[in-house]
Amino acid sequence: MASHPSVNVARLTYLLVCEAAGVAIALSTRGTLDISIVTGLLCGLAVAGFFIWIEVLMKGFTLRGFSTASFGLGVGLFCAWLLTRVEISNLLELAFRDRLQNEGASSIEVDVLVNALRLAIDVTLFASLGFLGSVLALRSNRDDFAFIIPYVRFRQDASSGQPIVLDAEAVMDGRVLAIFRSGFLHGRLIVPRFVLNTLQKMATDGAVGDKPRAQRGLNSLDQMQSAADVQISIHDSSASLEADSMNTQLIETTRLLGARLMTLDENLSKIAKLQGVDVLNIHDLADALRPSVAVGERARISLVRTGKEDHQAVGYMPDGTMLVVNHAIAKIGSTVDVTVVSSLQTASGMMIFGELYQGK
Repeated sequence: MASHPSVNVARLTYLLVCEAAGVAIALSTRGTLDISIVTGLLCGLAVAGFFIWIEVLMKGFTLRGFSTASFGLGVGLFCAWLLTRVEISNLLELAFRDRLQNEGASSIEVDVLVNALRLAIDVTLFASLGFLGSVLALRSNRDDFAFIIPYVRFRQDASSGQPIVLDAEAVMDGRVLAIFRSGFLHGRLIVPRFVLNTLQKMATDGAVGDKPRAQRGLNSLDQMQSAADVQISIHDSSASLEADSMNTQLIETTRLLGARLMTLDENLSKIAKLQGVDVLNIHDLADALRPSVAVGERARISLVRTGKEDHQAVGYMPDGTMLVVNHAIAKIGSTVDVTVVSSLQTASGMMIFGELYQGK
């Protein structure tokens, strides 16, 4: 079972403390209960093993989830306390007291049974409403909390923005650091550990085309960790055996952290949006920033090569869009003014056609 080294140190420390407590209890009971040291060690080991087992089951439970569950638990316990103030148990007490008295039970037996019934009702009420409150809180999002607590927003949203989970494609793209430094996006960047493991595996054992991309992604992560104006952390989680794919793990991690997902994968974007996850697609951002040129507009461009037709010359817009200029073969190597006459969307991108600008 792979775990973070600090977690293993904490487990070992807790185990030693429980063993020491077991020995101390065994020594302190000499002459009374006479518990042996071996028994104390075994009891300490049993207690430590039980709680470490519970901790392993809570491996995917983060501090955010704990605080959310605690809030829901508090709401549930408060509702249970309000119900106890109504003293519903007194109604059952009256019904059972009369029935027991009619059956000939003594007053002491009646009091014992009634007190036991009242205690059982209170424990069940508090436990049930506390459980329901915790589960409902874990299933809710921050908008639901804002509805419960009006005019209150989380400080993290106001100061640094909603966290953003990066997938392997976004890390390998290399433009994330520039996007954040531009100031258009804010928030802590989170890279799940299974994404980091995937990048490391690709950089060492990947295909010929994947190795340089994975290495660029690792270099990009190193630059982001060294940047003072970017907050980035590694989420210590490994791929679950229950997950169908890496995409499923990414979506589950993003929802667990209450974050947004940054990716370049179109299929992942569609699946995440269908499941209610906010997605930041870098390709969509690039398309939104690409300047649109309307028919009839004037553009200045450098012609660099010949076109498909003998009379055509080709230049490129600042965003990389190809602009084909008719009857401009003699202008190759110079910068000219062009009037846009039409555009064509192809599988490889947008193509724009123009004519040499005829000044008046």
